[in-house]
Amino acid sequence: MGMIPEAPFKKSSFSEPDDCIEVARPATGPVWVRDSKDPHGPVLAFDRSEWAAFLADLPEQP
Repeated sequence: MGMIPEAPFKKSSFSEPDDCIEVARPATGPVWVRDSKDPHGPVLAFDRSEWAAFLADLPEQP
């Protein structure tokens, strides 16, 4: 699905200290997700349409 981006990974604002993910959303291409505790480990790539569907399915936050 492409190479891992140079775009910075940002930690989720809803993460807890031991359960964190980071997301990179470059201008084009897939959205990348990784475990913040293992930044050199595996990275998941999602189509932008898949990522949008995932976000749409999350419960609303107060």
